[in-house]
Amino acid sequence: MKVYLDNAATTAIDPVVFEAMKPYLLEEFGNPSSIHSHGRRVRSAIERSRKTVAELLNTSPSEIFFTSGGTEADNMAIRCTIDDHGIKRVISSKIEHHAVSHTVEELAKEGKIQLDHVNLDGEGVIDMDHLESLLKSGEKTLVSIMHANNEIANINDIEKIGELCEEYGAKFHSDTVQTMGHFKHDLQSLKTHFIVGSAHKFHGPKGVGFLYLNNNLKINPYVTGGAQERNMRGGTENVYGIVGMAKALEIAYSEMGEHATYIKSLKSRMIDRLKELVPGVQFNGQSADVENSLYTVLSVCTPPSDSNDMMLFNLDINGISASGGSACSSGSDIGSHVLAELDRDPQRGAVRFSFSKFNTPEEIDYTVERLAEIVGETVS
Repeated sequence: MKVYLDNAATTAIDPVVFEAMKPYLLEEFGNPSSIHSHGRRVRSAIERSRKTVAELLNTSPSEIFFTSGGTEADNMAIRCTIDDHGIKRVISSKIEHHAVSHTVEELAKEGKIQLDHVNLDGEGVIDMDHLESLLKSGEKTLVSIMHANNEIANINDIEKIGELCEEYGAKFHSDTVQTMGHFKHDLQSLKTHFIVGSAHKFHGPKGVGFLYLNNNLKINPYVTGGAQERNMRGGTENVYGIVGMAKALEIAYSEMGEHATYIKSLKSRMIDRLKELVPGVQFNGQSADVENSLYTVLSVCTPPSDSNDMMLFNLDINGISASGGSACSSGSDIGSHVLAELDRDPQRGAVRFSFSKFNTPEEIDYTVERLAEIVGETVS
């Protein structure tokens, strides 16, 4: 059996999404910046997609900007806000995705900002009182805190964080890549200046994403060289990617309740079977709290063993694709910066399983059984 349980890294494209993209791969090939009929038809498709994304997020199309993905969108939000609004300090956490953490660390090394990290407890939960105390300084501040962690599935209260930022006059950016398409985002009520999306996390194509930029905040272009995206991002648009992303998000919103219930059942099944078949198994962060975590992710902490560094390899031999920590560094021997911040035994292994609507209970059972065999062999 072949089992794919690395959906937090990327999801399979939905066949309906592929069908929506096909005309813009084969027939509607005009450049959307051209004024002739070929170009105008393609431009219309982009703007319909923008309207779809905006309506789903309950915001204006003028606040949606298409990018190459979540990493570019995060960089655009962070770098442009710092450059254009005199930001002197960034408050973030030590368990952000590298799209954020590497960016703010680089800016701090260049002397452009002071970087402060909010305190976390042993499970990676943010200390909201400490965040508020940091905000009280009165400096021009950008807060960059993700909605849900891509490794340990912790969900941050971005509604409360947004209210604190508004109270103390800070700008707020949230990396929402992992929750986009899995949780609803109402941008009329959420007090944020930026959120982001990446299509391949919710069964859309790779290489396309978007940035929500609140109309009350103006920034200069991040990519120059053209007038695309209302002069905010130069370069010919990824038309079929944009169309596919809008369709994928539309499907995700229309089926969100059904899929959440189904995926939670898979996650609960894996937790129960692991507890039954793998003595001493633990879970990282809050990922085993099915109702109060990112329901697509389960971070499994295997019993201590000298062979845990071979766990992903052994799973792969058994036809199971999973991740050790962050998927964006899959294949790397660099340890997880997220897990390093948690109160956990370094001798224990860590495997991240992440689920989608295309997974089955049979795949869950097979995976747990193979994992139990591997753990039994390594600890015996």
